[in-house]
Amino acid sequence: MKSGFAILVGRSNVGKSTLLNTLVGTKIAATSFRAQMTRDIIHAALNTPEGQAVFIDTPGIFKDKKNRLTGKLIEKAKEALEGVDVIIYVVDPTREIGDEERYTYGLIRHLDVPKILVINKSDLHKSERKHYEAYESWAEDFDAVFNLSALRASHIEPLKSKVIELLSEGEPMYIDQQITNVNDHFWTAEIIREKIFSVFDKEVPYSMTVTVDNIEEKKDIFVIEARILTDQERYKKLIIGKGGQKIKEVGQMARRELEQSLNKKVFLDLEVEVDKHWVERV
Repeated sequence: MKSGFAILVGRSNVGKSTLLNTLVGTKIAATSFRAQMTRDIIHAALNTPEGQAVFIDTPGIFKDKKNRLTGKLIEKAKEALEGVDVIIYVVDPTREIGDEERYTYGLIRHLDVPKILVINKSDLHKSERKHYEAYESWAEDFDAVFNLSALRASHIEPLKSKVIELLSEGEPMYIDQQITNVNDHFWTAEIIREKIFSVFDKEVPYSMTVTVDNIEEKKDIFVIEARILTDQERYKKLIIGKGGQKIKEVGQMARRELEQSLNKKVFLDLEVEVDKHWVERV
């Protein structure tokens, strides 16, 4: 049996979380068009007849944003690189190689572990992937290169096989049907946060988070109590919206996905609070 950790690394918004979900066949990490959606180290185990690969999703590198949250997320990504067995470096060929990409690449280039280059978004037209050849020129620094679409789940199987091939022999780390380090409270909070970004586009800043205080499973329904935390009163008013319409829309979208996943009705009690110090607890 093969077993080990395969970490997904890359700039913000290149599709790492989407790829994680696609690789294991279920939604574990929240996704968004907004950069730096991922704020925590998320594990997702893939079990095959040959062994188990534990994929690790990491915060994207967003180097030129000089705020406290971004600095903490970059440190989390760096720390997650320690002790991994395979590095999957994910790039977006619609974006040119710049200082941010070179910085991100520099974090892994010297590490003495097998590396795979994933050039994402193969579903887009060639005219949109105009920087593809620039990334492909890095191929000699990697053990394998895959051109795929995480969103459309195309050409995913060869990547899975290569990761398992590169792992060493070992026993599974996740057993008894457990496939992630994410608990129900964290996962529910991530779904709500994802829906906030869907509703508000770029109106809501990154300095917003969600805390789930309680999940109670009753006979016919889940009762969930959660709070949206932001650091300014004006954002609280924005999230609530006129007559509570915006917070209602967020709640409806989140409840719909939660009900589909939990296969049971959900009552979602959602409030908004101002907490200027929540970033310090990340």
